Amino acid sequence: MPKIVNLQNYRTKALEQRSYGPWQKRFGESYGIHTKLSDLSDKTLYYLALPGDSSTNAFYEFIMGVLDFGAFSKFHYLENKDRLMVVDIHLFMADQVRFELMRRLEWLRDFPTEDNALLEMVQQHDALKVKGKDNPPVLAESHPQYEDYQEKARGDKEVFIRCLLQEALDVFKKRLEE
Repeated sequence: MPKIVNLQNYRTKALEQRSYGPWQKRFGESYGIHTKLSDLSDKTLYYLALPGDSSTNAFYEFIMGVLDFGAFSKFHYLENKDRLMVVDIHLFMADQVRFELMRRLEWLRDFPTEDNALLEMVQQHDALKVKGKDNPPVLAESHPQYEDYQEKARGDKEVFIRCLLQEALDVFKKRLEE
C-alpha cells in the first residue's frame, strides 16, 4: 500500500528547515514554526541584538530562507527589490530583537510583536510594521528614566527607547557573563 504524504506537514517541515537550518547550526539550538523572540536563549538574543555584520548575516540567512530566496551567499545576486525587502525586514526584526532584550531586562512593559512567531515577522512584516507604529513599545514604570520618558511626545518616546540600546546591550552582556 502506498504511503500517503501530508503535504501541509511536508511544507511546514521544509519551511522550518530552510528558515531555521542555518540558525540551528550557528546557535546550536532547536527552533520551529511557532518560535517567538521569547523562545530564543539569552545568548542568541544578545548575538542578534548586536549591530554589525555577524548579526546582519544571521538575519539575512533566516529571512532568505523564509522567503525561499536561497542561501545567504546568493543575497548579492537577488533582484534589487528582493534585496531591499530583505534589508527592510532585517531592520524591522533587529528592532524587535532589541525590544525583546529590553523586555528581558524589565525596561519595557511590552511591545507589539512579542506574541508573533519569527516566521510571521518575515511573512507579515508590512502589517506588523504598521501595528508597531500604531502601538510603539512602552518603557516600564520601574525604569530610572521613566519620568523623562513620560514627558516626551508620542513620537519621541520611541526615539527615547532606541537611545537606550547601547546601555541595554552593556547591561545584558554583564548579565550573560555572570
